[in-house]
Amino acid sequence: MSGPIRRALVTGGSAGLGAAMAEHLLGCGYEVVSLDRNRPCAGAGPVLFIQCELGSRSELDRVMPEVIEAGPYDLVLLNTGINATGAFETVSSESHQQILRVNAEAPMVMASRLLTERAFTPSAALVFVSSLSFFTGYPGAASYAASKDALSAYAASMRKTAKARGISITTAYPGPIRTDHAERHAPAGADATRRMDPGLVARLIIADAVGGRKTSIPGGANRVFALIGRIAPKPVTALMRRGIYVRLK
Repeated sequence: MSGPIRRALVTGGSAGLGAAMAEHLLGCGYEVVSLDRNRPCAGAGPVLFIQCELGSRSELDRVMPEVIEAGPYDLVLLNTGINATGAFETVSSESHQQILRVNAEAPMVMASRLLTERAFTPSAALVFVSSLSFFTGYPGAASYAASKDALSAYAASMRKTAKARGISITTAYPGPIRTDHAERHAPAGADATRRMDPGLVARLIIADAVGGRKTSIPGGANRVFALIGRIAPKPVTALMRRGIYVRLK
């Protein structure tokens, strides 16, 4: 006799890491709700798709009752992220603002509403997808780095409150992933083979979240990079600058 059906919410579930997360969860028997501005590919869709431009606060406020009604959730993966790369002064103020809205404001608002409305099952897990750049810096993508760092601080600050309600919080710090998003924002000629497979990253993050881990750094090389970044942040950031920023100019 099968057990109760588990339900997961994934933001950005139509492409990249979010799509890999949704696919893995479906394979594990979860019912998946995806919140994204684009519909998933035919045949690979979740049980429920909710369309929303997460950079629009009015749109997010409009769909949140539907998102809450689709719960309660055993697992919530706040994954959506956008980027703009290049010299800081060449990125428009509108792009900076949109990055902060999508990457930081939207997941913070969603987490707050889901907790307030008790849209989690007992012993649920909540995941904020930050970035490996948290441990160093991201020259050439300052707003992206700032938005992802904000998520890490937010998760740490609300962890005790969530725990009191039986909810664990995991902050994930993935490194470069083999996705269209990464390809768009990488310097010309960057070696895509050094990026991790999104399916593997999804499995590792979900395993850490289900296991109740506070931190998920998928990939041995990324864990080493994070450790060195903690110990020697200036040299590592300088390396990032030479490898990314200078090549983007």
